[in-house]
Amino acid sequence: MKMFGKTTKLLVAAALVTGMGTSAMAKKVYKWKLATTWGPTLSPFIDAPKNLAKIVEEMSDGRLIIRVDAANKHKSPLGVLDMVKGGQYEMAHTASYYWKGKDINLLPFTTMPFGMTAPEQYSWFYYGGGMELMEKAYKRHRILSYPGGNSGNQMGGWFRKEINSLDDLKGLKMRIPGFAGEVLAKLGVQVTNIAPGELYTALERGTIDSLEWVSPSMDIKMGFHKIAPYYYTGWHEPATELQYLVNQKALKKLPKDLQEILIIAMRVTAYDMYIQNYHMNATAWEEMKKEYPNIKVKTLPKSVMDAMKKANKELRAEMSEKSPELKEILNSQDAYLKRVRAWTEMSDYLYLKDNL
Repeated sequence: MKMFGKTTKLLVAAALVTGMGTSAMAKKVYKWKLATTWGPTLSPFIDAPKNLAKIVEEMSDGRLIIRVDAANKHKSPLGVLDMVKGGQYEMAHTASYYWKGKDINLLPFTTMPFGMTAPEQYSWFYYGGGMELMEKAYKRHRILSYPGGNSGNQMGGWFRKEINSLDDLKGLKMRIPGFAGEVLAKLGVQVTNIAPGELYTALERGTIDSLEWVSPSMDIKMGFHKIAPYYYTGWHEPATELQYLVNQKALKKLPKDLQEILIIAMRVTAYDMYIQNYHMNATAWEEMKKEYPNIKVKTLPKSVMDAMKKANKELRAEMSEKSPELKEILNSQDAYLKRVRAWTEMSDYLYLKDNL
């Protein structure tokens, strides 16, 4: 199944269908359910699927209704892939790297350490072959995956003490999940994963020395800046793309015009979440700096960065040896990054370098 067509074609088709209204076709109502990995107040992540439901209902003239169930309702935040695959839900809003344990080939579609920025990654998805590779990877799960909103470059985390060398990482107790945790564990960090509701207490009591969460827009609600004064810049999640999962059979059962409307709404709400989060980060950081001027924004020393890059390269090679499909995806990302980064440097990096 072709996952998306030309944007202009879709917009025109949707506009025509919406304009036809009920006079040109029988108004059969399709009711879908969407499960999220997020709680009901985790903005902006939860906002994307909620906005999707509103847009779809309006553009379809009420012919497609999507009920959004947050994690507190369905009780299985990391079970949404199986729920969509099994048909309990037609859709989900989540992140692809959560499925690493089920299928290693799904890992890179969220982000990879030292990888592409959000604009670079969106370009890879829609114009560099990423969507086709993602369709291939999810086909065995009878699911389609679409970009669902990007957090942008996430911060590297809050630390109680400054990191000056590799020795400072030895034995450091840090909450950092996923592939980035494997990279740091290779360098001697004691990596742990603690439930979100327990993180503040764990950091305050010294159960952990540092933690990675997201970025100012979401960190400010957690209060970590009140305890740990060192805020390190990111390296591990430069373009964290969330995803919409869609049950393949359910999508095929929709009339063609409703399929097109849904695809348009997913693309629109994904981009809107990205820019919403950018605004929220700027606002939250302004508030953090004002209320807690002792916060020190730091970058990790070159020796640490070099060691992390080496560990990252070794781990990627190990994974690629076990999966030719994963190797194909990573090679595609690497090739596109090499191609697009020259322009990013010319257009963004040099501009910022000359104007900060």
